[in-house]
Amino acid sequence: MDALQLIAQNSLKQDIPKVIIGSTVRVHVKIREGERERIQIFEGIVIARKGSGVSETFTVRRISYGVGVERVFPIHSPNVAKVELVRLGKVRRAKLYYLRGRVGKAAKVKEKLG
Repeated sequence: MDALQLIAQNSLKQDIPKVIIGSTVRVHVKIREGERERIQIFEGIVIARKGSGVSETFTVRRISYGVGVERVFPIHSPNVAKVELVRLGKVRRAKLYYLRGRVGKAAKVKEKLG
């Protein structure tokens, strides 16, 4: 079991992005298309954070052409190139699954000032 933990420790990223629930983030993801590799940007609200260690993930939700789209990103994945913090959100919950049932301006999160 110690060998597995050593491998897990070595594969952790040292520069862990600041992923806070309710904040709007811009995630730069590496996409492979045949031989080429490009970076795609996915911007949305962080609605959940799960796990710990190597298997830690965060869920980002956005509305695209009137349809809600959610993507789950592993924090320590080599395919996640960069996570930019766009703005901080003021929330009182650890999981924001209630945003799934809201549409339009009701699905917004207040901005944290200061």
